Amino acid sequence: MYPTAKTILICIASGLALDLLDIPLPYLFGSLGGCLIGALAGMKLVGTPLMSTISRTMLGVAIGTSISWPLINNMMIYWVSLAIIPFYVALLGMIGLPYFRRICGYDFPTAFYAAMPGGLQDMVIFGIEAGANPRALSLIHATRVLVLVTIAPVVLIQIFGLTLDQPLGVDISAVSSRELIIQLLAGIVGWRLFKALRVFGASVLGPMVVAAILMLSGVLTQRPPQEVIVISQFFIGIGIGVHYVGITLAELRKDILAAFGYILILGAVAAAVVAGISRFSPLPASDLFLAFWPAGQAELAVLSLAAGAAVGVVVLHHVVRICFVILGAPIVSKILNRASPTRPS
Repeated sequence: MYPTAKTILICIASGLALDLLDIPLPYLFGSLGGCLIGALAGMKLVGTPLMSTISRTMLGVAIGTSISWPLINNMMIYWVSLAIIPFYVALLGMIGLPYFRRICGYDFPTAFYAAMPGGLQDMVIFGIEAGANPRALSLIHATRVLVLVTIAPVVLIQIFGLTLDQPLGVDISAVSSRELIIQLLAGIVGWRLFKALRVFGASVLGPMVVAAILMLSGVLTQRPPQEVIVISQFFIGIGIGVHYVGITLAELRKDILAAFGYILILGAVAAAVVAGISRFSPLPASDLFLAFWPAGQAELAVLSLAAGAAVGVVVLHHVVRICFVILGAPIVSKILNRASPTRPS
């Protein structure tokens, strides 16, 4: 069997198994987990570069189409909690960078992008472009997202007394073929344009900007359907997972332990921020928890729907957080990297 086909089949099987177990993000974690198992077994893994790139562009489109006029108008209503986001992200970075750099002993690019509370896929993609260790980054962020997404429903039910039985969103049948074609074109055009301009993270940033413009101008009206996002996550996971080839058990142990340490930090900071903001914000504490919990945007949006929360407001906070990280992280990384020693002290 060809190595590429074998890699895809292993990842599909892993994704199906996680889906049956109701694990969050089953096909993203399935492709990562399938590649990790294959790498530890000494298998030859081969990725799908074209599909991975197209999938990254659709991730950018998904972020860009989350930006709409109602969300922008709501910024004035919820300005207190929105204004905290840059400081919240900066605080996590200020704590996380020295934690990963000095305590855990990672190189600067890996420590910096491990500390950034952005999306799993975009932080790994940006980290790879900056010279970070892709195996370490993917394990750290995968562990962060998986654990925090798993904890969130427990908090909503046990602490806030909510039930997660509200209806969820639409599938691909509710999105027109015209909309799907424009989304795909927005991804490809944005990627090629930003790549031609030599912009860092072009495959994510370009589609994000083009899709946001089309969304605000009314050309696009919806985000990519959940099926497209699932497929994109699957191939992004393969693109990241093939970097596991050559990983050792020692690396695996170090990265997961480092991630759990940071999860404790993230949880403590998020809880403190929510407790403080709830004194001044018109949002209920449960909505603020969903807005500031540093897990996956899509998964928290789904939880917001299931809990009957103000989904648009929750998504607005996560869009601001992710856009702030995506746009600011590469700039801050370059500035700090110039002043950083080559080895952790």
